[in-house]
Amino acid sequence: MSNNTKPLILGISGASGLIYAVRAIKFLLSADYEIELVASKSSYMVWQSEQNIRMPVEPIQQEQFWRQQAGVEAGGKLYCHPWGDVGANIASGSFRTLGMIVIPCSMSTVAKLAAGLSSDLLERAADVQLKEGRKLIIVPRETPFSLVHLRNLTTLAEVGARIVPAIPAWYHNPQTIEDLVDFVVARALDQLDIDCIPLERWQGRK
Repeated sequence: MSNNTKPLILGISGASGLIYAVRAIKFLLSADYEIELVASKSSYMVWQSEQNIRMPVEPIQQEQFWRQQAGVEAGGKLYCHPWGDVGANIASGSFRTLGMIVIPCSMSTVAKLAAGLSSDLLERAADVQLKEGRKLIIVPRETPFSLVHLRNLTTLAEVGARIVPAIPAWYHNPQTIEDLVDFVVARALDQLDIDCIPLERWQGRK
């Protein structure tokens, strides 16, 4: 039985830092969530460049790929969509969801969303969340931010998106790269009221 009757849309753009998406998938599937996943065209090139791994295009094979990367062979539900399938269920406002998280999110994707452009399924699905008044979480992975980036992020915030930059904290005494990544993923999922990552949260001074 899934944790929820409605799925969560997970968008993966071509920004550096795909480990954020991998860790999000790991914890969501382990907690028995249902994920509708769409990776942008450029994310395929990023995997090839950063990890020297070819991500499959065919949905069933891509599901196996993400499960393998996340180390979760069973648990939850994972449906992968081709980036160009703008007729998919997640492209329609009548398809009910918990919301959508774009992790990591490139500045190109941010710019298109801020301008209301939908050139692929990821952008269309995100645009649908905005028009339906649902939760859209953006995890930008870029530094430094130019004024153009900041204005585009401000535009998205003004229309209801939550901006959660990939900036970890240190008070939880991280020991590994995964500790740093998991903090960001947990804070992003907090925006959707999802608490499925063991995280030492700030308790204030004792």
